[in-house]
Amino acid sequence: MTLTSFDASFDGSDAATALGRAEILITGWGCPRIDASVLATAPGLRAVVHAAGTVKSIVDPVVFERGIVVSSAAQANAVPVADYTVAALVLGAKRAFSRARHYADGRDPAMWRPGPDTGLHDCTVGVIGASRVGRLVLHRLRAFDVRVLLYDPTLTPGEAALLGAELVDVDELCRRSDLVTVHAPALTETHHLLDRRRLGLLPDRTLLINTARGSLVDTEALTEECVSGRISAVLDVTDPEPLPPGHPLLGLPNVLITPHLAGAQGRELRELGEFAVTEIERFVAGHPLRGQVLFEQLPYTA
Repeated sequence: MTLTSFDASFDGSDAATALGRAEILITGWGCPRIDASVLATAPGLRAVVHAAGTVKSIVDPVVFERGIVVSSAAQANAVPVADYTVAALVLGAKRAFSRARHYADGRDPAMWRPGPDTGLHDCTVGVIGASRVGRLVLHRLRAFDVRVLLYDPTLTPGEAALLGAELVDVDELCRRSDLVTVHAPALTETHHLLDRRRLGLLPDRTLLINTARGSLVDTEALTEECVSGRISAVLDVTDPEPLPPGHPLLGLPNVLITPHLAGAQGRELRELGEFAVTEIERFVAGHPLRGQVLFEQLPYTA
């Protein structure tokens, strides 16, 4: 069996030669799209193992039509995203980001002192989406004394209860939550899921965390809410991404924006590589793959 990996280009004679021998193709972030023209140079290709997250942007439907097995390390990549989210929940509930900014600026000493609604203890946390990341966050929240609400239209109340959450609609989740964390895929149906009306349902001093996709939140409406100081936000993704220089959200003390870094970084990338290697071993041995992606799943994944 031939295992092939090369730089992120399918152009040139070297790529054509490698693809011509390839049975398994390892891909990663930045990989060009694998379409019919690529497959024409890879007649023996049997599997694509993506050592990263989503495959939607790189795997053309023709790959599935040809019966090529596709696997993704999205589950491994979900772990650091869930860890980032829980860290943001803990620090955000402490008002750590805004209080640190005020402390550094020497302004408003009252911000240094905790208020009665400070801390994660006894909070209601709203989780939007029981995705891979969402489920890991739900599991981690079991370690905290919090109430958990979950919005996911694909689940039943009983399934949500098994995840430790109360299933509610998104409006109720917004009305009842002290902290809201977003883990839904970017779909036509989820575009601006948190729009102006739903952001307006959030109680005063709610913290919104988004590590999913920027398009799930109406940026203009969120900006207005955060500029007013009514709510706070931790955003690892934005719409657009990146925000233009000078955007109001970038300078607010109650908003922390990070450059899409919640996923695997540095040492964490080893987990993705190990996941991919294990998948290849399972494929060669004829065992079921842990990260196999099915064509019918694509419309509902990130």
